[in-house]
Amino acid sequence: MRAMLERMVEARGARRRERIVAALAAAGVEARIEGEVVRLSGRGLVGRWRRDLALREAGRGEA
Repeated sequence: MRAMLERMVEARGARRRERIVAALAAAGVEARIEGEVVRLSGRGLVGRWRRDLALREAGRGEA
């Protein structure tokens, strides 16, 4: 039972990271997944993340 729950949590995290990367790609920002982290590259990304609600919401909740 515990192993199944762990796999479910890991899969949920992976889906969330994939949605974040997809939202960033749609906004023209290069991103990649490294383990449990989404890495971004480019100029002004922090400001863009804070200003763009779609990017912030991409990793929240289960759609």
